[in-house]
Amino acid sequence: MKNRLMPVALYIIMASIALLTLASAVGATAAPLPDGIRADGARIVWQAHAVGLQIYECKADDAGKAAWQFREPLATLISEDKTVGRHFAGPGWEFADGSRIKGKVIAQAPGASDKDIPVLRLDVVQHDGNGDLSSVDTVQRLNTKGGIFTGPCDKVGEMHSEPYSADYVFLAH
Repeated sequence: MKNRLMPVALYIIMASIALLTLASAVGATAAPLPDGIRADGARIVWQAHAVGLQIYECKADDAGKAAWQFREPLATLISEDKTVGRHFAGPGWEFADGSRIKGKVIAQAPGASDKDIPVLRLDVVQHDGNGDLSSVDTVQRLNTKGGIFTGPCDKVGEMHSEPYSADYVFLAH
């Protein structure tokens, strides 16, 4: 009898852990957004999770001192366990259906820690192609993890890639 109950008990424990994880994830994304990041009255067109890199370049600043400067993002957009597009410099997003947008940052707020890139609200300033991104006029970058790099910048021209993840919410008014 013990042998039959063991798989059932293991299943119950695993299901409980999954539910607790889901509940904590839902609670984390349900936190109120800062005023400038919210997009009141907008409808969600698409949501995607990004996994990628924030790329930095060692450059001389105005005083001639070498410092790391953000260059560009490079990320894969994932929805329902499938790659749906990419995120790149511009900032821009392109979906597999050929639709493409570029945005302009209009508001930002700190990430959860000093290692996390800021959360953002962007207005779309350019549309290309027809598809899911065609009606999008606002993009939110939420739930950021990682992406901030600090450290010695010894050689101008040197590059550094810092891993990050974030959720992008594509909205239309």
